[in-house]
Amino acid sequence: MNTPRRQFLGLAGGLLAGGLSQTNLFGQDPQWTKPVHRVANAALSSQKADATAGVSSAKADLVRGLDMARQSLTRSKTEVKDYTALLVKRERIGDSVGDHEYMRIKVRNRKEANGRLVQPFSVYLAFVKPTSVKGREVIYVENQNNGNIVAHEGGFKGRFLPTVSIPPTGMLAMRGQRYPMTEIGVENMILKLIERGEKALQFEDVHAEIRKEARLQNRPCTVLQLTQPTRRPDAEFHTAQVFMDNELNMPIRYIAHDWPTAAGGRGEVIEEYNYLNLEVNVGLTDKDFDPYNKDYNFHS
Repeated sequence: MNTPRRQFLGLAGGLLAGGLSQTNLFGQDPQWTKPVHRVANAALSSQKADATAGVSSAKADLVRGLDMARQSLTRSKTEVKDYTALLVKRERIGDSVGDHEYMRIKVRNRKEANGRLVQPFSVYLAFVKPTSVKGREVIYVENQNNGNIVAHEGGFKGRFLPTVSIPPTGMLAMRGQRYPMTEIGVENMILKLIERGEKALQFEDVHAEIRKEARLQNRPCTVLQLTQPTRRPDAEFHTAQVFMDNELNMPIRYIAHDWPTAAGGRGEVIEEYNYLNLEVNVGLTDKDFDPYNKDYNFHS
């Protein structure tokens, strides 16, 4: 988990336009507004009931959460062609937790038909803040540009440094990043959530809770919190929270904490990803992932 090449989501201006600041949204964790729901709904399908049969009560919500994630992955693969969002992320690199980075993101999901790639995975990032990265733009399109990303700096540095084509896992591209750009996006996040959830099911003392009627930036959400009390070599976090947007059926927030150094405390943030103002199927085209787009500054 501490190496940038391990697969994950990677895991990036409607928030800014809406007048919300980094301090009042991310100064503290979003609050859950309702108590934990422990009683199963009588309308649960027999399939869901079978899925939790023989599972301890502490893990039953994790099984339900995995079911939610799999449904979300199915929707992403079958119904979601593209999306835009404001990605707000924070990552620990080495021993240091960085500041929140804000970036506008455009993504086209990878699509195949009859075994043939018909829409390559495509990403455009425009960094909004902090000042140290403001104006930076990055593009990656699967199977194009020899697998490299196209990037340029913003601000004062951008006036003198050229647009570059570099490997996504190379030292320059990975500087200050926990994961390569090829692993960014909601669909990659869902895949990693499923992988981590299935691993957590193997541990006896794992505890999961589902909390309903939560909100993130006024979006109704269902929250899954997972706690792994015992530090193990293959346990990647102490606590993790996933906010699932109820309307979109897609995760819009993931945050993981390390084990606390003092009893009753909270550990340091390992990674945090928020997909705010998420809009799906907006009709992105090749132009949105073209460095020569006149609205971009790669070659201005």
